[in-house]
Amino acid sequence: MENDIKTLQKILRDDPANFQARRELAIMLLNNGFNEEAEGNLRYLVKYFPEDADLYYNLGIVYEKLKMFDKSEEAYKKAIEISPQEDFYYNLGDVLIELKKWDEAIEAFNKVLETDKEDSNSYFNIGICYFNKGEKQLATDNFQKAVSLNPNDMYAHFYLGYLYQESGLTNFAIESYKRVLEISPDYSWAYYNLASITYNNGDEEGAKEYLKKTIEYNSTDIEAYKLYTRICLREGETEEILELLHSALDVEENGDLLYCLARVYKYIGDSDKYYESLRSAIHNQYTLTFPLDIVKAEFENIKEKLGKNEIIDPEKTIEEYDLKEDVEEDEGETFEEEDDEDEYSDGEESEEDEYGDNYLEEGEEYSEDDEYEEDFEGEEEYTEYPDEDEERYSDEDNEYNEDDSADDGE
Repeated sequence: MENDIKTLQKILRDDPANFQARRELAIMLLNNGFNEEAEGNLRYLVKYFPEDADLYYNLGIVYEKLKMFDKSEEAYKKAIEISPQEDFYYNLGDVLIELKKWDEAIEAFNKVLETDKEDSNSYFNIGICYFNKGEKQLATDNFQKAVSLNPNDMYAHFYLGYLYQESGLTNFAIESYKRVLEISPDYSWAYYNLASITYNNGDEEGAKEYLKKTIEYNSTDIEAYKLYTRICLREGETEEILELLHSALDVEENGDLLYCLARVYKYIGDSDKYYESLRSAIHNQYTLTFPLDIVKAEFENIKEKLGKNEIIDPEKTIEEYDLKEDVEEDEGETFEEEDDEDEYSDGEESEEDEYGDNYLEEGEEYSEDDEYEEDFEGEEEYTEYPDEDEERYSDEDNEYNEDDSADDGE
């Protein structure tokens, strides 16, 4: 491929007006990730062929890859103005999602469905738009349509699982998450959400099994460690959780994990390690989501007691620091789309296959008692979503192809 690029570059050095060679070079550069160079060649070509929709389409792809979404939207709309095509509308819809223009994105994907009523990806994307608009029934309807057309769309199953879970339809949620795991057995977030449901249903051993799977496939899932710590302390299984937390901390220090470690040492009455773990958690406060003021208060409390050589009894039961937790919904970034790694064709339908951090996390709010102690018990409401590096589909690898019918005046 590198030799082909060099060959085309040589042709253009000898004949800069060879438009067909320039088009081929632009597509080849785009295909190989040389986006800035591709942009330069495409912009050169549209000056001479302002009515060529495919040039604007590929220019839109370039800007999308460069995360210049406003320019990408403009280029796709220009392509549609010249020649309304299904794939142009689809890519426009993807960009409008990036720009969080939910209603316009829905309109674009509905244009795709006017010509292809069986396009499951469009239904999925419309579901994402309604999900972010808070119109959950419409989101559910479109995700259901997506899986009816493509039973292997694990992301549609995953979002359905969340929507069912939020609505209290736990049996349907479990079914959806298990369907995700049939499609992708290593999908850690499905295991975590199953653990959360199982825990809330009172089956702590079952929840632990799902959490073990979560950590097996995603050793950096902090929420999984937090819930695992809670369960182990309730069951008095301190050796198990100490080993797990130390293994994770050997890889990378994390404020939340260090605070979990502190709670275990407090539980078993190891005051020195409790003190050291709290101090380390405070030093790692940028990865600490537990309230910093409460952690500092605990630290000062144990520091004072150690300074007075007070006898500190272990906490025999988790109930000794059982507080009512307020659970709140934390809406993070809404639907971020990753750089597209798929290749595109001149005038052919292209699918954006990666979805990013579309989170609707439910974190916990910790309250404090007279001893500055927060709960390690209560309902676990956090729900996990595909992160920004997650691909929806990884089995497609199309390539940019030159439209042989296009004659750019060579």
